[in-house]
Amino acid sequence: MEVRIAEDWKQILQPEFDKPYFETLTEFVRSEYASHQVFPRGGNIFRAFDKCPFEQLKVVIIGQDPYHGEGQANGLCFSVNDGVAFPPSLKNIFTEVSSDTGAPIPASGNLDRWAEQGVLLLNAVLTVRAHEAASHAGRGWEQFTDAVVRAIAERKQGVVYMLWGSYAQRKGAIADPTRNLILKAVHPSPLSVYRGFFGSRHFSQANAYLQSQGLAPIVW
Repeated sequence: MEVRIAEDWKQILQPEFDKPYFETLTEFVRSEYASHQVFPRGGNIFRAFDKCPFEQLKVVIIGQDPYHGEGQANGLCFSVNDGVAFPPSLKNIFTEVSSDTGAPIPASGNLDRWAEQGVLLLNAVLTVRAHEAASHAGRGWEQFTDAVVRAIAERKQGVVYMLWGSYAQRKGAIADPTRNLILKAVHPSPLSVYRGFFGSRHFSQANAYLQSQGLAPIVW
């Protein structure tokens, strides 16, 4: 199957695109876009890959479901478009970045700047029906994004995996902790953020590790 995605990722993921489950998933997603309001817009479904070439990948952050509110989802997990109010989890992420690294809270919640430095901001499910959380879960996206994480684990080492919450930790479990840096904490949602996300210092730890690998740190 022909999929519009960054060429380096396409070469790696083409075996998934050719599997029957992906064809079934594609048919479902097309029907959803044709009959409902779905986020993100179609051209942004694979934007996390387009913004973070495989060869430049240094950090993996795993989310679960795209934002399902109007104008929020832009194809990168936790990220929102310029001018959109920060959702609670993103606000908490920026609070921890500031506390950990001294960086000021940014004016925009658009995380393109992270992706362009080598941070893959990967949701487990890449589409969602408007105002219906997890409405596209269990349709095949999870199998595809499991294959993405597996491909990274098999082809790269020296990667930082930021796994926030039990869901992300299960999904990232394939990564070898002896060949990569695995950072785990609770999810940054308001329900759990005070149970170990605040104070986790993942951002400074990630940069120290990248520098130990001879790589440039991320400007968080």
